[in-house]
Amino acid sequence: MRLALPSWRFLFSHPAHFVALGFGAGLAPVAPGTFGTLLAIPLAIGLDARFGDTGLLLAVLAFSLIGVWAASVTGRDLGVPDHGAIVCDETVAFLLVLYFVGLGWVDIAFAFLLFRFFDIVKPPPIRQVDASLKNGVGVMADDFLAAGYTLLVLAAWRRISE
Repeated sequence: MRLALPSWRFLFSHPAHFVALGFGAGLAPVAPGTFGTLLAIPLAIGLDARFGDTGLLLAVLAFSLIGVWAASVTGRDLGVPDHGAIVCDETVAFLLVLYFVGLGWVDIAFAFLLFRFFDIVKPPPIRQVDASLKNGVGVMADDFLAAGYTLLVLAAWRRISE
């Protein structure tokens, strides 16, 4: 069952909604999670250019905490704890991936494909975390696990291709 997308009015009705819906990326009529993931790329480039690696990592930490709050409030207001329009979790988790992978376009492309694969397929324990934690922490946690799988696969690939 596909849930109706929130409105633009909803997006701007509360700061948590604006953040949780990825500044509007979550309102995409198809694949909002993909758009939320893509949002991380210009954010990472801008943060890295302005603040360097340390600033990017600190932003990931801050955005994670803000994301838990925003996802909790927005899920409550939508009546669905992990509504598909809530994409801050994809954005922040992919920012973390980009911190470790770097900002080369080939690296970004492979990381993006892997992250989306793990986020959509939800191999264990991602599916179990997604099913059991129905709050802001749970919304964020399953995407951080997908980020972890992405980073493990990329590290293994680099290791065997040396």
